[in-house]
Amino acid sequence: MQTSLQAIAIKAGERPTHRFQNLYKELNMGLLWESYERLNRKAASGVDGQTWMEYQEELLPRLDNLDSSLKEGRYKTQLIKRVYIPKGNGKERPLGIPALEDKIVQQSAATLLQSIYESDFLDCSYGYRPKRSAHEAIHSLNVNLQYGKYGYVVEADIKGFFDHVDHDWMLRMLMQRVDDKAFLRLISKWLKAGIMQPDGKIDRPEEGTPQGGRVITESGV
Repeated sequence: MQTSLQAIAIKAGERPTHRFQNLYKELNMGLLWESYERLNRKAASGVDGQTWMEYQEELLPRLDNLDSSLKEGRYKTQLIKRVYIPKGNGKERPLGIPALEDKIVQQSAATLLQSIYESDFLDCSYGYRPKRSAHEAIHSLNVNLQYGKYGYVVEADIKGFFDHVDHDWMLRMLMQRVDDKAFLRLISKWLKAGIMQPDGKIDRPEEGTPQGGRVITESGV
């Protein structure tokens, strides 16, 4: 972890109500490079058609240009590619695949948000958190049900959660810990990015966040 990220994590743990400024400037070359390396190398490409391996062919100049575009305010989000994945019940799950450079910047933003929010989560929380898995959650349930004071499990799910996330409320929640207009504008752009359907039609979402984007899911927010 970069020294700056460690400092953010420490402050977040020591000061639960602190609102972080200057997060946008942390989207630097070092973090972008690290974020690129963390991406799934075999993931499907977005509307740009760019794969992880193809991007690597000119990695340094491309990351340098991406870094400059962020610093100079030239960075623009690309359309999100919509794909539908079959579910076991015969229905389909809509996924959104961002362009590769959007994935890189989103992963960087998610890393920053993880540094802040990890200290806020309870130890019993496992969803979308780094170094935690569903298998660990199952193990915890088994131990508590066998040896703890619990005798039953309640399962609940929010129907269509990702499809109906309120953009304004999401940003208001982030503002409880983030006091950086440039960083919040960046997230707002991703939330409102156009979605290209398989037939070429472009939707402009007023709510929801595409499953497949990295900021909301990767950060656990």
